[in-house]
Amino acid sequence: MNESQVPDYAGGESGTTDTHREEPQNAVAGSAAETHDEKIDAGSPATAAAQADQSPSSTRRWQPLGAIDRRVVGVLAEKAKTTPDVYPMSVNAICTGCNQKSNRDPLMQLEPADVEESLERLRAIRAVGMVEGYGRVTKYRHYLYEWLGVDKVELAVMTELLLRGPQTLGELRARASRMEPIADLAAVRAICESLKRKGLVVYLTPEGRGQIVTHALYPPRELENIRARYSAGRVGVLDGRVQQPAEERSTGIIAPGGAQPSVGSEQPLAGSGTAASAELHQQLAGLSGAVEQMREQLQQLAERVDNLEKTCKR
Repeated sequence: MNESQVPDYAGGESGTTDTHREEPQNAVAGSAAETHDEKIDAGSPATAAAQADQSPSSTRRWQPLGAIDRRVVGVLAEKAKTTPDVYPMSVNAICTGCNQKSNRDPLMQLEPADVEESLERLRAIRAVGMVEGYGRVTKYRHYLYEWLGVDKVELAVMTELLLRGPQTLGELRARASRMEPIADLAAVRAICESLKRKGLVVYLTPEGRGQIVTHALYPPRELENIRARYSAGRVGVLDGRVQQPAEERSTGIIAPGGAQPSVGSEQPLAGSGTAASAELHQQLAGLSGAVEQMREQLQQLAERVDNLEKTCKR
């Protein structure tokens, strides 16, 4: 079963279990040609989410998430698009996706118990559901189309932001394009503008080359700290990553490269504010995106080989 075969139906109270039965469907914001995973039940909360997008006075469904919950739901959304043959996902598969070294920032070292606790929290707020029909292995799926009120391409952008945090528009376009086609910077800028109107995206630096954006699903204090650090120029050299303060680190999160970052390592962005550094940053973003795509393809191949080996052993 792939993503297009799993109905995006969020029906039932929190803690209920999905099944494989098909539900009456209506299309969410998008063309009639969209696949089944972009369709929703006429009586489900997804319909309310679509209507809420048209009515500013309506209450939003999404809410701030902690770092582990962002990673877990981001992995579900990513794998649904990039490796639909292994979606829905088991706890162990989600844990592997959370801890993978490519396309993750910060790197994490979660245990299955951490993932199970996160899934329970996400189910309670209806961002994730449990799926029956896979034997004795419990599997999970996301409800982000309804929960966030987004379309296919918007979800690809949000997924990248959930998995990597703040990044330039160029980096975001390159990385999200592995899930959904995004033609150019103008296209990703338009997507981010749409997400900003929905309250889902925050601009951290002024408009122009190398503009940096992030999602708005951080808890208020964390988002405030991120805004403050970017305003003060306290970002990592060249790559634009925010240095994580000591009080926000946890033992399950490690810095890129495997070492805990130190507060003393914070330094201003090299060449910040100059056209030359902005252009260099944009070029590096394109190269970084290409490398991430190759790493992701290798990860997908490894997962498929692993699944084939398990099938053969049965």
